[in-house]
Amino acid sequence: MKKDAIIDKSRIEPKPNTIVSCRKDGKDNALVVGFASNASLEPSMVMVGIVPTRYSYDMIKDTGKFVVNIPGKDFADEFNYLGTVSGRDEDKLADINTVDGDIVDAPILTDCPVNFECTVVTSVKPEDGTHELFIAKVEKVHCDEEYLEDGIIQWDRIDLL
Repeated sequence: MKKDAIIDKSRIEPKPNTIVSCRKDGKDNALVVGFASNASLEPSMVMVGIVPTRYSYDMIKDTGKFVVNIPGKDFADEFNYLGTVSGRDEDKLADINTVDGDIVDAPILTDCPVNFECTVVTSVKPEDGTHELFIAKVEKVHCDEEYLEDGIIQWDRIDLL
């Protein structure tokens, strides 16, 4: 028998654990994002939701560029750190391996097995909502070689966080 769940405590699960990295004026940052999903197949687009008070919000709003990094379980400590510290207070990427994106001006977290370079095409902030939803075109996808088969990501082979 089904019972009513508390609306503001209920979310669609499982959600992907994602880290969004960005850059503005030479300053890099990354934040854990709880709202992320596919938004379109053709062209390939993703959606990330970011609270406007977050340090990375203005970086993404102003540049329209970011990378979605998908962490494995071996990145749990870094994931927790990135989700609890603000880039306003310290350089969160100082001890994390990164390289510059090939297409977008944002850092790629190289220890995450999959990375999506993205360019914002639109955003919307629901009137009473907590997050602004950034919808972005996927410009390039990077994946560790052992998780690819004929260019297709084999998600079931990755020990995702």
